[in-house]
Amino acid sequence: MYSRIISGGIIGVEGILIQVEADMNDGLPVFNMVGYLSPCVREAGERVRTALKNSGFRIPPKRITINLSPADIRKDGTAFDLPIAIGILTSMGVITQEKIQDILIIGELSLDGHVNAVAGVLPIIQCAIKQGIRRCIVAEDNAEEAALIEAMEVIPVDSLQKTVEYLTDVVAIEPCYVDVKMLFNMEQADDCGDFSEVMGHETLKRGIEIAAAGLHNVLMTGPAGAGKSMIAKRIPAILPELTFEESLEITKIYSIAGLLKRGKKIIGKRPFRAPHHTISSNALAGGGHEPKPGEISLAHNGV
Repeated sequence: MYSRIISGGIIGVEGILIQVEADMNDGLPVFNMVGYLSPCVREAGERVRTALKNSGFRIPPKRITINLSPADIRKDGTAFDLPIAIGILTSMGVITQEKIQDILIIGELSLDGHVNAVAGVLPIIQCAIKQGIRRCIVAEDNAEEAALIEAMEVIPVDSLQKTVEYLTDVVAIEPCYVDVKMLFNMEQADDCGDFSEVMGHETLKRGIEIAAAGLHNVLMTGPAGAGKSMIAKRIPAILPELTFEESLEITKIYSIAGLLKRGKKIIGKRPFRAPHHTISSNALAGGGHEPKPGEISLAHNGV
């Protein structure tokens, strides 16, 4: 039996929808995964099979093929564990195809069936909204981040068993709601040092004020301990406050990089990055075999 689940991945700093196709047919018992997969994704097969067994589901001895489409885009990360498991259960007839229509599913599975959070949820949700999807299933720890997009109905789950019960109408799960404006205002109120606290350095402060007003570059030289880094760290304090749209752009980048601290769902202050002078070009500009944001991207809309 064939089934199709909507999931998502990351390309650079943008989200992309990935179709997780599962097919179960007669033949020698084998579990094949195809679709230009990284080793991280290929390992999902063992995680999913063990999680299904420990959640009380017995996979029949049949030929199972999993395809992640489009096949010409490299897939990376652990966000496909939960959709693969749901796809197998749908092919087994445990869940009907109608129940998973137009639902985005993202999540990593532990061997005991627990659903773990993954990085990069926000850009995937933004991409799904543009494609007309209005409901998603994510890990509880990702729910508030996903709920920053108000048009999306976010269903938080903590286990594979709970996900199946929701999709089979055994239990009802209250969608996650976040007061975005209140959360944004709370993050803006977080104090990180004020420019007015700098004593002396009048000429330098005047130069930095002019540079900040015109978005110019600044080169500061002087002996260690003169206050260069201390003053630089306070430059965001004299820049205009972030708009909500700018905040979402920054949060999306930090989500992809996995730098959103636990309990912090949105970036409300302009970022400040201070890379060491020995930093590599890849770490500074981003990139790599699997493109990741660099320090320049992490300083977007900030310093």
